[in-house]
Amino acid sequence: MTSPRIRKAVFPVAGLGTRFLPATKTVPKEMLPIIDRPLIQYAVDEAVEAGCDTLIFVTNRYKHAVADYFDKAYELEQKLERSGKVEQLELVRNVLPPHVRAVFVTQAEALGLGHAVLCAKPIVGDEPFAVLLPDDLIWNRGPGALTQMADAAESSGASVIAVQDVPREQTGSYGIVATDAFSGREGRIGAIVEKPKPEVAPSTLAVVGRYVLDARIFALLESTAPGAGGEIQLTDAIAALLREKPVHAYRFQGTRFDCGTHIGLIEATIRYALDHEALSDAARGMMQSALNELGVRELG
Repeated sequence: MTSPRIRKAVFPVAGLGTRFLPATKTVPKEMLPIIDRPLIQYAVDEAVEAGCDTLIFVTNRYKHAVADYFDKAYELEQKLERSGKVEQLELVRNVLPPHVRAVFVTQAEALGLGHAVLCAKPIVGDEPFAVLLPDDLIWNRGPGALTQMADAAESSGASVIAVQDVPREQTGSYGIVATDAFSGREGRIGAIVEKPKPEVAPSTLAVVGRYVLDARIFALLESTAPGAGGEIQLTDAIAALLREKPVHAYRFQGTRFDCGTHIGLIEATIRYALDHEALSDAARGMMQSALNELGVRELG
């Protein structure tokens, strides 16, 4: 059984980013930069690489910066063009490829991730789609995590959820899945639980911010009661979906950075700097210098 290739991707970006206050008082956390691009750009690039041509941003009424970022900046482009700054002009013009459209939907109330995904139903319709949480930045030199998952979903016909092993003491921060034996990178999910305590968690396989979902999830979200935190949890709707259709856990190739935390943002910045063609040598030198000042002998 196969499934149509995903064409639409949903980005829930309505959160307030309180961990990063005061910066996020005026700058959405999705716009925090890793080197010279905001977090949201990395997630968008991953979705476009996977074949998505309709990007649905679920935002709140106060967040304009994300929409502004993907809008055309006429005055800036004219200034760069007059100044002959061709390289910078192309960067500004190409935040989205010409064939890709951005759609913005307002989540009127902060009712949880499941509710945010449900807000995208009128645009997604009845086809499989992706959900990407920009806080989870996944670095890989090969195909992106969503491309890997889209390939898996297309060939198996199943919904596919990204997972990674976490320490057992951290299960209370994640959705946790129980699976059958893995075949390669995939394993069919038998159960999924939102933020279980370590002593009752069915495994240490944690859901991270990439999903390829059957459109049936929308009807299930509509009938999902508030769960953990009094919010409509996507995890609860997935638990209902897997009773009807196959849902696979997918161990993606790549390194995930939790950029919803300070240390994750720092770690991602370091990794991308060290992998940057123009900046890697200087970045390594500056980091070694800083370590020397702190009495650390060598940067491995």
